[in-house]
Amino acid sequence: MPTQDENDRREYYRIEDTIALDFPPLAGADALATDELHDASPLFNLLSELHVMDFESQHLLRNISERDRTLANYLKVVNKRIDLLGQAMAQSLLRDIGPPKRVTLSEGGISFLHTQALTVDSHMALKMVLMPQALGLLLRVRVLHCNERDGQFEIGAEFEALTDAQRQLLARHILQRQAQERRQAREELT
Repeated sequence: MPTQDENDRREYYRIEDTIALDFPPLAGADALATDELHDASPLFNLLSELHVMDFESQHLLRNISERDRTLANYLKVVNKRIDLLGQAMAQSLLRDIGPPKRVTLSEGGISFLHTQALTVDSHMALKMVLMPQALGLLLRVRVLHCNERDGQFEIGAEFEALTDAQRQLLARHILQRQAQERRQAREELT
């Protein structure tokens, strides 16, 4: 019989994606702390903050757009320039994090194959870069399962203590990927 946690995890839409990720374990007090994680890489932190700030300022841009279309258009151009810089930074980060992996991603968690087993109920700091928007997220996760499969280990982890902005950024990425998959499916049919 499924537990309540299993039912909750199933309420989120899942996508298959290829992302860069790194997941160092959290030990001791870090594993129990619920405050925001910080990465040692200033470049990753900057990339992450740029996306959070962009998300949090969207309603301001809509308000400006209602009053002054010229200013709103200018700010959108500036935003695109910052996005391009973020994508360039992400390329540098990808070299540091490692090659992208195939994952299954939802707002509730992530699963992927890994060469080493991870301890169930251990806590990790999951650093991921979602492409093509070069969205850098550092999230606290708890390993739910680790099953051997074809010489590798299938890792399933749930996100813990997501901020509203982080959850919304994940949801936006998932919706964009879902829309892209639907467009590709339609194009293959025609």
